[in-house]
Amino acid sequence: MSTVLVTGATGFIGRRLVPALIDAGHDVRAMTRHPETYDGPGEPVGADVMDADTLVPALDGVDVAIYLVHSLDDPDFERKDADAARNFSRAAAAAGLQQIVYMGGLGDDDQQLSAHLRSRREVEGLLGEDGVPVTVLRAAIVVGHGGISWEMTRQLVKNLPGMVVPKWVGTRTQPIAIDDVVRYLAGVVGKDAALGRVFDIGGPEQLTYREMMQGAAKAMNGRSIPIVVLPLLTPGLSSHWLALVTDVDATTGRNLIDSMSTEVVVKDTSIRDVVPGEPLTYDEAVRRALQERAEAQEKQGSEQ
Repeated sequence: MSTVLVTGATGFIGRRLVPALIDAGHDVRAMTRHPETYDGPGEPVGADVMDADTLVPALDGVDVAIYLVHSLDDPDFERKDADAARNFSRAAAAAGLQQIVYMGGLGDDDQQLSAHLRSRREVEGLLGEDGVPVTVLRAAIVVGHGGISWEMTRQLVKNLPGMVVPKWVGTRTQPIAIDDVVRYLAGVVGKDAALGRVFDIGGPEQLTYREMMQGAAKAMNGRSIPIVVLPLLTPGLSSHWLALVTDVDATTGRNLIDSMSTEVVVKDTSIRDVVPGEPLTYDEAVRRALQERAEAQEKQGSEQ
């Protein structure tokens, strides 16, 4: 088994991935900027991808690093994410890592990609710039309690009896359950067949954003909701609208919305050769996300 460093160990994906890696028999270092407050499994390690010097001790003795860093909530996220990836690539090479696993975004390279997706592509290349083999998993919307894209969907459905929406609701995407993301990330660690490769990951269905919202509405309310498309609703106006009716901030919302006009679906299913198994359906992913949220609220209530 390997010594695995997980960056963003307290985040949406990281906090689920660390215990899964431990269950698989790996020694796990949970990298965070605040190790003194970390209360999850694994060995807490203090480091910051923006501070290259802190990465040297964090990566010493590590075999594989899983890179879950992005700065979507920052207006200058493209520059910040590129600088962070360069720092990490150099430190990983100096430490002699065997593999970096990166969570990227779906989308064809010949498409007109949004700034968000362009940045993800740039980071893919920068992480391997110093010679460490990179395994990239590209996903669209990840459905799970606490994920930004899912929370945006859930809160829109919860807070609005009906919606006037931009034309991007007709764009196809391929949502994936957080459980499958974790399964794939853990599954490629240390696998020779995954080194230096890019994999598309997604659930079994290609859905429009409208179909995703209606699926969430039926799971939450037992019925669909009226949705009217207003083509003149620009990305800028959409992001302010999101900020009004959800707790997703306008900067993050704008960066996500810019990506939603691009069709992002799985074109290559070779990940199943490396990590076998059928992915969960969208309905099951929604059911699990809602159940986890209810359990978290119940636990929070009992602790107060």
